[in-house]
Amino acid sequence: MKKLLSIIVSILFALSVSGLAFAQAPAAKPAAEPVKAEEKAPAKDKKKADKKAKKAKKAKKEKKADDAAAPAAEKAPAPAKK
Repeated sequence: MKKLLSIIVSILFALSVSGLAFAQAPAAKPAAEPVKAEEKAPAKDKKKADKKAKKAKKAKKEKKADDAAAPAAEKAPAPAKK
């Protein structure tokens, strides 16, 4: 009877220890969300930006031409008054 009782107690002890060992396992983590890439600007906005850049470039070019022409006009003699 003592042997039977010692076997039962040892089995219960082994089961209780193994239960604690499994309880200590780390919890499963949920899968990470995939990272979303930034969306590019719609085509309409790009076209507007391109037009705006072209206008600015054209205005800059005209201003540069005016600035180049202005000193030449200043150096020219003034027309004589009658």
